[in-house]
This record gives sequence, C-alpha cells and structure tokens, in this order.
Amino acid sequence: SKATVSVLNCYHPFPPPHSPQTMAMRRVAASALRMNAARAFAQPRFLSMEEVPAKAAEMKDWEPVEIMRAALKNHEGDICISFSGAEDVLLIELAHQTGLPYRVFSLDTGRLHSETYKFFQMVEDHYKIKIEYTFPNAEQTMKLTQEKGMFSFYKDGHAECCGIRKVGPLKNKLSTLDAWITGVRQDQSVTRTDLPVVQKDPVFIGQSGERLVKYNPLSATTRREVWDQIRLTGVPFNELHLKGFVSIGCEPCTKPTLPEQHEREGRWWWENAAEKECGLHQKKTDH
Repeated sequence: SKATVSVLNCYHPFPPPHSPQTMAMRRVAASALRMNAARAFAQPRFLSMEEVPAKAAEMKDWEPVEIMRAALKNHEGDICISFSGAEDVLLIELAHQTGLPYRVFSLDTGRLHSETYKFFQMVEDHYKIKIEYTFPNAEQTMKLTQEKGMFSFYKDGHAECCGIRKVGPLKNKLSTLDAWITGVRQDQSVTRTDLPVVQKDPVFIGQSGERLVKYNPLSATTRREVWDQIRLTGVPFNELHLKGFVSIGCEPCTKPTLPEQHEREGRWWWENAAEKECGLHQKKTDH
C-alpha cells in the first residue's frame, strides 16, 4: 500500500536484516498494513444506499447483462434473482452468461399451474442450479381459506391472498439478503412506467436492517426484445406461453390474453389496471 511504501522509504533501502532499524521498520510497516486492512474491512463491500441514485443514472443505458454483472459483483453472496416461472427466466440466462456465482429464489404460493412447477424443474436441470423456494405461512393460509373460502379474491380483491401467499414469504426471504434482482419492466404496467434499473426498495428491509437495493436489469427492455433473446439463446420457457398466457401468476388469477390485449389484461382481470400489483413490486417513492 502507499502507506507501507512511504514508511519503508523513510529508512535506508538495505539495512542489516536483524538490526534495530530493520525491526523498527517491520513493526511500523506491519502497523500500517493492519490499519489499511481495518479500513478496507470497515468499508461496505456492497452498493450503499447513498450510491444508488448516482448508480441509477450511470447504469441507465447499460446492457442488461452488464447490469446483472455489476449487481452480482456489488453484493457477492447476499443477492438473489427473483424468478416467477415466466419470461423472467432471461435473468437466469444473463447471470449464467456472466460466469459469476448466482442464487435464484421462487415463491411457491401453492396455487401455481402444473406447467409452472414443471418449468421450475426444467430450469434447474438446464442451468444445473437449485432454486430456493419459499412457502406461505400454513396457519395464515388455513385461516384465510376456512373463513373466506378458496376464491375470496374474486369478491374482495387479491390483496389479502397475495399478502399471505406472496408478500409475507417474500419479506421473509429478503430479510436474509442485501439486494435482489427482478424481471420487472417498464412496459408491463401503468404502475411501472418510470422504473429505474437500480433503486432503493420502497418497502422491503434486508439483513442489515435497512432497505434493500433492488436491481431491474430488464427495466427498459420490451417484451419483444425479451423474447428475441429467449429464442436466440435457446433458453427454456414455460409452455403456458404457447397457450396464450403472457403474464403468468397463480392459476386462479391468470388467463390467456388475445393478440391485441396488454399482457397484464390476463392478471386479476376483474380489477382496474392501477390495482394490478400483488405487493411484490410496489411503486417506488424515490431512487
């Protein structure tokens, strides 16, 4: 280090190896090295909250794979890709392309299509990974279904069910991380039109006790561009996409869409567009 070099330069370049001058030099040099190491250890190895706004501006025009690489490097081991079992499989392909270690988690709500469960296995086999699955709280799920039945969301909205089956498990998972990576895009919904490529998570708290860093590498990517990449790279995809499904969630709350319909028309179709968020990706309050 510079500090060590400056210390060494204070002495004769070739003192006797066991002279008092040499021993003193070694002690001072070792002290300088310890101080440098302590400073390096004290510095956060991940992207800090203060850096997020500047990073969002800097990374705005980066390619998705570059954003993925930066995310994995900034939070090594303490970041996870959120995989829904739909076209966000491209995130896993991007992580694979970086050559860096990566983790993937999925929310098993207990209400997914059988095709989605099969797709999970396909992805694990293709990339030779193990997806980290999360599950709803059994007592809360039982209480909801016993009191309101299996399809209460058709009557009083999806928020309560999603809160138990998706938001709760996600909150628990994210509390063990410093950052997460999502496949959310600006063109998916009217609630996502100004989504940055990296942001302070508006809601969820990480293992440090502070809000997580949230990366959205596909933010400015269109659905057509996503599918161009999936086809080009030979990435496996959910067979529901061949049956008219575009946005895929739980089986009771997802249906195929017509060619000219927006992809979110197939989700919670009995509610208006402004309410079509399940609580996983609430609109940001700041970057």
